[in-house]
Amino acid sequence: MKHRRIPSHRIAIAGAGVAALVAGAFTLNSANATTADPAPAPATLSVASADKLAGTLLSELGDEAAGTYYDAKERKLVVNVVDEDAAEGVRERGAVARVVEHSLAELKSARATLKAEATIPGTSWSVDPVTNKVVVTADSTVKGAKLEKLNKVVDGLDGRAAVERVAGEFKPFAAGGDAIHSGGGRCSLGFNVVKGGEPYFITAGHCGEQGSSWSDSAGGAAIGTMEESSFPGNDYALVKYASGADHPSVVNLYNGSTQEITQAGDATVGQQVQRSGSTTQVHDGEVTGLNETVNYQEGSVSGLIKTTVCAEPGDSGGSLFAGSTALGLTSGGSGDCSSGGTTFFQPVPEALSAFGASIG
Repeated sequence: MKHRRIPSHRIAIAGAGVAALVAGAFTLNSANATTADPAPAPATLSVASADKLAGTLLSELGDEAAGTYYDAKERKLVVNVVDEDAAEGVRERGAVARVVEHSLAELKSARATLKAEATIPGTSWSVDPVTNKVVVTADSTVKGAKLEKLNKVVDGLDGRAAVERVAGEFKPFAAGGDAIHSGGGRCSLGFNVVKGGEPYFITAGHCGEQGSSWSDSAGGAAIGTMEESSFPGNDYALVKYASGADHPSVVNLYNGSTQEITQAGDATVGQQVQRSGSTTQVHDGEVTGLNETVNYQEGSVSGLIKTTVCAEPGDSGGSLFAGSTALGLTSGGSGDCSSGGTTFFQPVPEALSAFGASIG
């Protein structure tokens, strides 16, 4: 069986542009008068280069940093900071600086309040570096007293959070690259991995339980057994291949070709990504949030990637990727691939670390 993987933060241009630095006053008749050197133009960066620079700047800036995102249209790294002194340092390193109102500590505090007071099924939240707020998403099941409670909590956060509504219901997409079956259920294989020199694959944790058998066709012979599964809290599972199963490190593109997967990596807000699943095949979109907490009816899952990529039941566990880099496993969301929707993904690096496995 050829295991193929899903195609792999929000492109955003800041509404309030970065203010230009203006040199101090000078007199034209002063022979020694000078103006301040202009800040260098922002560097044009790939996603990988932007990610690397973002990590360096966040480490150097500490509490003065308030998040980053990738402007895919301009190919620039945007860094939020809390004062102009920090902004100057960001510009000198080749990134675009935005002086924003809320620090990461303030936004983290807002998330903690939401967790304590508004963990309502049908909601999710994450820090949105573009708006410099915690964006709280509520699906169509959040209404009446639940919606009133949610709005009350958000209103008490003094502008650090905002509520947005989406159609449909947040739910795991159980039913996703290649199809995998267990009992009467169907999901999608995420990525082929190696653990202790042995072949495995990873998929969504909500797809099945430890000890369940999996095949590549409904009612077919088992190709593997699920050794570990975590859901809710996380949403990942590890299946060990039976002897002789084919396990190439590729994603099915459903056009007669595959995408080779050579590594796992972290997603970036604004990044363009693809998803592959057994129900809706290949779709693309962009990353709009990281470290998302999603409150499914079955329980909460934290640390997810939020995207505009559509998905439907049966796509669960399938691959989110960007080029040859594995990013995520399809967890759940709302909407469908006719009208669009919001989809959440379990980050692959976290799953690999939990299982002691690697891409291969």
